[in-house]
Amino acid sequence: MKELQCDCDAIHSETVKMVTSLMPSDREFSLLETFFKVFADKTRSKILWALDVSELCVCDLAALLNMSKSAISHQLNKLKLNRLVDSRRDGKVVFYSLIDSHIKMIIESGREHVNE
Repeated sequence: MKELQCDCDAIHSETVKMVTSLMPSDREFSLLETFFKVFADKTRSKILWALDVSELCVCDLAALLNMSKSAISHQLNKLKLNRLVDSRRDGKVVFYSLIDSHIKMIIESGREHVNE
């Protein structure tokens, strides 16, 4: 497959100016970088996928992923710090879920994209 390359030396000044005016700040790009790095771990991706299906506790996730509760808790802590999951206590059990519909949409869109 031949790669497409631009052979011109012209800069489309108005377009560059418009895009520059809409460009997010470096801080926002740093936050996005951190956000997407969280998804770059297979275990965390599996946890997020499972939580997209159903609210689960640490024991459920440990059994599902064949991992220790400690390892799952460690990953859930990272997900919680990055505001991807939320928790609620029911007696002695803490249940985890996706924090909002945006995360659900990202997971589902990502799966759809890789399966195209």
